[in-house]
Amino acid sequence: MPERAPYTSSALDAGSHDVSGFASGEQELDSWLRDHAYIASRARVARTFVWTTGNESRVVAYYTLSAHAVPRSLAPPRIGRGVPDPVPAALIAKLALHKSLRGKRLGDVLLVDALERIIAAGDEGPAVRAIMVDAATTAGRALYERFGFVPAPGHPSRMIVRAETIARGLSGNEGARRLRGAGGER
Repeated sequence: MPERAPYTSSALDAGSHDVSGFASGEQELDSWLRDHAYIASRARVARTFVWTTGNESRVVAYYTLSAHAVPRSLAPPRIGRGVPDPVPAALIAKLALHKSLRGKRLGDVLLVDALERIIAAGDEGPAVRAIMVDAATTAGRALYERFGFVPAPGHPSRMIVRAETIARGLSGNEGARRLRGAGGER
């Protein structure tokens, strides 16, 4: 898997990040970043994290995280069994790379950045049992499947994985490489 360098990952800041030229090729993802990410952050309903290069302020990738809850009846058995209803979860609501970064496997690296942030937050604060994603495109669905996500029952574009599966995959000597071979939740 490629390294994240030379990209810096940080929370979106209206005063220091330029989102005006962001173009992933998916209009919905581009306009959400420009028109809604700051508002969602100020309202404390979602937090967007961006990649920039060096000292530049231009955003080249982003993902958005939010707290979530899954009705136990809509979770795969390995996720829903023996836990509160609803099941505490984190949602990766948006994930996009600038189109100039395509073809370099940086989507994998961006996803690992998001997953590491979720797992670290659970180690220090509110824990989650599951991680969910909105797979808006076929390419997005393939990316998430490589990391062990499976379709979430009752929601055609949503996918889910047990947080413990991700945490195990991120730990140890092989880190994210192990994560890619984690397998799905059945």
